[in-house]
Amino acid sequence: MKPLAMLAFAVTLSACSCRDKVSPSVVAVPRLPKVAPNYVSIVIPPNIAPLNFVIREPGRKYQARIYSVAGGTIEVVSTTGEIVIPWSRWRDLLAHNVGQELYFDVCVEKEDGTWSRYQTIVNTIAGEKIDPYLVYRCMTPSSYAGKRIRICQRNLENFEEADVFDTQSFVGGCVHCHSFIGHRPDQILIGVRSPSLPSVTLYGHEGRVDKIGTKFGYTAWHPSGKIVAYSVNDVRQFFHNVQTEIHDVVDLDSAIFYYDIEEAKIKTAPALADKKRLETYPAWTPDGKFLYFCSSPLLWTGTETFPPERYREVKYDLRRIRYDIETDRWGTLETVLSADDTGLSILLPRVSPDGRFLLFCMAEYGCFPIYQPTSDLYLMDIETGAYRKAPINSEYAEAWHSWSSNSRWIVFSSKRAGGVFTRILISHVDTNGQLSKPFLSPQKSPLFYDSCYYVYNMPELIAGSVPVDTKTLVRAILGSTQIHVDSVTGAILTPGSTEIQ
Repeated sequence: MKPLAMLAFAVTLSACSCRDKVSPSVVAVPRLPKVAPNYVSIVIPPNIAPLNFVIREPGRKYQARIYSVAGGTIEVVSTTGEIVIPWSRWRDLLAHNVGQELYFDVCVEKEDGTWSRYQTIVNTIAGEKIDPYLVYRCMTPSSYAGKRIRICQRNLENFEEADVFDTQSFVGGCVHCHSFIGHRPDQILIGVRSPSLPSVTLYGHEGRVDKIGTKFGYTAWHPSGKIVAYSVNDVRQFFHNVQTEIHDVVDLDSAIFYYDIEEAKIKTAPALADKKRLETYPAWTPDGKFLYFCSSPLLWTGTETFPPERYREVKYDLRRIRYDIETDRWGTLETVLSADDTGLSILLPRVSPDGRFLLFCMAEYGCFPIYQPTSDLYLMDIETGAYRKAPINSEYAEAWHSWSSNSRWIVFSSKRAGGVFTRILISHVDTNGQLSKPFLSPQKSPLFYDSCYYVYNMPELIAGSVPVDTKTLVRAILGSTQIHVDSVTGAILTPGSTEIQ
């Protein structure tokens, strides 16, 4: 493959170019050009990396002109259709035009020497920045045990990517459920499962890594940083023979616990660990006064065959419960949204940092939305309880969503590129909860996604680079020192009660 510098570069265009509207050798085409990724009619952060793209129109030379109401104009020519935008000039153009429209003029020279000038692509530069770093899990879509899994961090303001953790750096296994406090990179929890080592949770803080002697599942930090709510799940994978998505998952048993950081104690409450129900996906409100989670009736016993006959009947309700961090007391359990009312399984609640909105997904059944093509994103106004299907969904699965620290952006994983490979998309959310057309996270090579066979999930936006590295994390895994946790504690409720006595 040729170096990118040879494929596209900034130039001063000749007389027959995108800026030339009257030359007889320039033909106006009454439609938008075909470009990939589809960076058309989108809202972008003012601190995003260049939206490099490829022009998917036949021709022998390609030109792009990028401009706004202020600042300079970026002009790029290419013989392959790949448009690689100079980073420094892109950064300056966005900085001078925050809140303004951003224009892309595209021209293509045909084999007969005439030029086609397409309709102008119009995007918008938002007034709000996005958190500069994105942390996500990266792996191949295969299902065999022992495959390589990485937790990566990407600088969204440029194209720098680095590993936070790589399973090839130790004896293998699975790394999952990375979690941060309030979009800060300085405190991180990572779950580790290994076929040859005990399952543990790694706690990175104050420049060091502690090994906690128990496995956390889906994890949510309380805003105070004093406790961590997490689920324990007996998740099993199985496969279908004759459908587009062959993977499927059933959670045979689950409950929610919480870990006291200072006391190194694991606790629970009856409302979070009902033996007749499945509880999972905890999520705190930004003030820490409510814990949202998903809960479904347990429809089988341990004596049934696998998968259980009624696995397609499992549908989760959205619930929440009040909590007082000062007294460590739980309040009244509420059903926020019932699966009986929606007819769908409600999963992965995530509250916006301003406390205004709740983003979640719903699927036909089950607990694992990324394996459900029916999984779509929904947005709820917490104050009114009104919710609606987001206009950013596709015919394939959307899931693993999270918010920016200013509540103006979401990132999520989608299988819209054919139903196999999950990609990370970004969408702007205005103060009224209106979501813009999502766009793929930009890459240095415009052809990156054409040959990328990795899947990306669990994206989390953070304010800076994670200070711990793979070597430090591996030393903690292999080391003999660990935090030994006490047994699970929690008050027992009398029948019909919903408060700890």
